[in-house]
Amino acid sequence: MLQLKLKPREERRVRAGHLWIYSNEIATDERFRAIDPGTLCRVEDSRGKPVGIGYVNPRSLLAVRLLTGDVRAHIDSDWFERRLRAALALRERIYAEPHYRLVYGESDGLPGLVVDRYGDWCVVQLGTAGMERFKDAIVEVLQRVLRPAGIVLRCDGSTRELEGLPSYVETVGEVPDQVEVLEEGVRFRVALATGQKTGFFFDQRDNRTRLRRYVRDRRVLDVFSYVGGWALRAAQYGAAEVSCVDASQAALDAAAASAGLNGVALQTHRGDALDVMKALRAEGRQYDVVVVDPPALIKRRRDFDAGVEHYAALNRAALQLLGADGILIACSCSHHLDAEQLQRVLLREARTCGRRLQILEQGGQGPDHPIHPAIPETRYLKAFYCHASTG
Repeated sequence: MLQLKLKPREERRVRAGHLWIYSNEIATDERFRAIDPGTLCRVEDSRGKPVGIGYVNPRSLLAVRLLTGDVRAHIDSDWFERRLRAALALRERIYAEPHYRLVYGESDGLPGLVVDRYGDWCVVQLGTAGMERFKDAIVEVLQRVLRPAGIVLRCDGSTRELEGLPSYVETVGEVPDQVEVLEEGVRFRVALATGQKTGFFFDQRDNRTRLRRYVRDRRVLDVFSYVGGWALRAAQYGAAEVSCVDASQAALDAAAASAGLNGVALQTHRGDALDVMKALRAEGRQYDVVVVDPPALIKRRRDFDAGVEHYAALNRAALQLLGADGILIACSCSHHLDAEQLQRVLLREARTCGRRLQILEQGGQGPDHPIHPAIPETRYLKAFYCHASTG
């Protein structure tokens, strides 16, 4: 197996449990650039002591992702099966229904791999050259362990471009245009091959469940609604009126179809979130609860300032739509914006709007997206439940 050596004192982070090694931490020569992306490698520190086995991509700044600290391990389909079964046992312990994120990359010891389970179907994301190389083994193991009716390979994420990989979507077996997801008794229809990311956002499940305390007999606006996750859960808990805002007509159609499955009346508003919220305000609309759950607005550090102002504008517009005793649910899935920074944004915008803000609850990603204690990058989701009063 290919051997790589770290520069002096560059092993401290991985010895503490992190799984990433950057190219400037490796003692390289002209041969390094010729390594085939995804090649397995043994890594040792500058003194020759073993660090672990991973896979390398010389074309990426994040050059090595470690798979195991055991340099005697054989990385084959049996190894992948053991990791998958461990991830499956954890989810089956937590969830009654087979609808969850089954594999969450580094946190499940499978860096570069994401698997979402939708009952008889799975959606797989191969985000790195290393996992792309093991594509056949991963599909084989999923078929052996879960016996799914079909698998969708959603290999079209932005990380693949950074890895120098092509974008594609493939299916294995039979996959219908839409499948049904069950979340705490609410039914959703989602498109696995054409929907956003892997089709549904399981990570917000527990945060949506928190709605129970706040929405009975209230008017609820779900901004960046996608298939209406927040809106339909609010209806489940007795909301008087639920409305969705999204730029995608296909997403709103899916939300309306899911509302029909649950016997719920749903209003939809298509357009840019800021434009729609401003138009609703101009019409004199007010809501008791507004949820702002945008996609990641800060994907790179250089986007930080612009992204913060975008979060600020969205939450300002939401506050302006809230009645005198309203609840704002402000979310961010941008890793580069931590909870304290988002809290400062909310405080600033509340003061701008003449609101007194109280943070009632904070949430993060659900337990099917476990946080690796040595890898802060695996913690990304923030959800603030805020009371916004006047006077």
